[in-house]
Amino acid sequence: MALSRFEYVKQFEQEEKLLPNSWIVVRIDGKGFHRFCNVHSFSKPNDLDALQLMNLAGMTVLQEFNEIAIGYGQSDEYSFVFRREASVYQRRRDKLVSYVASLFTSAYMFHWKRIFDGRSIAMRYPPSFDARAVLYPTDENLRDYLSWRQADVHVNNLYNTTFWNLVASGLSNSDAEKRLQGTLASDKNEILFSQFGINYNNEPIIYRKGTILLPKSVVSSEGKKQRLIVPIFEDLISDAFWAKHPEILDKKAKTDELYDLGENEAQPIVRYQLEVQERRKAGMNKAETGNRLLATDHS
Repeated sequence: MALSRFEYVKQFEQEEKLLPNSWIVVRIDGKGFHRFCNVHSFSKPNDLDALQLMNLAGMTVLQEFNEIAIGYGQSDEYSFVFRREASVYQRRRDKLVSYVASLFTSAYMFHWKRIFDGRSIAMRYPPSFDARAVLYPTDENLRDYLSWRQADVHVNNLYNTTFWNLVASGLSNSDAEKRLQGTLASDKNEILFSQFGINYNNEPIIYRKGTILLPKSVVSSEGKKQRLIVPIFEDLISDAFWAKHPEILDKKAKTDELYDLGENEAQPIVRYQLEVQERRKAGMNKAETGNRLLATDHS
């Protein structure tokens, strides 16, 4: 096919490739989510359903890219860590960032009814997420990045938990802000315990630590071995976490041991994956039955 005389405009396109042999972190952030949360009546300081919806969107991204070593989500953000050797889209920055952002956003909207139908919360307007790609040259840099994000969860959630309890007790937003101005973590813990009888360490771990997503081989309660994207709620700052999950930093690390889902089998993203596999299996069985009937008719 002959080239159009307009083809020259392609010369203006610039292609940036991310450096090789570096960890790629694509971080998704909700845009204008303070308003989005208010419009959709999300609970404060934390809305468990909203966090589970973020996890379903994060799961979708991990299912799409087998070169993601770990996902980490909190509040209205998610980080996806692509391996050093990842060659997805030839490491073209624009292609990778735009696809991850659009896939995450569409998955967030796709799973909305699954999460919020029970509360009769309809989506009033579409959410939007921006994304960026950052390179980390060493394993230590990557661990420090993830530790930074988890430490951010603790700082923000402790403040928000204290703030919204003060507001619920009758203080205005501005008075609650003044009450917390200059306070340390120990001060906030004391306010929660002495005024509201709340031991912060007993708050749900998903609020305090965020959600880690990892691909794992598991055995369900029905005894079936499967490969799933598993939500994990642990301290990833400690060395113990990385020793327990060596495949994150080294995909050749031995991971024959099955991961025990335990109570996490009840998590929405696990239930969703199991349901999809059951529907797929039922469809395959139906197709096989149909093929056998056709074979019988022709014999």
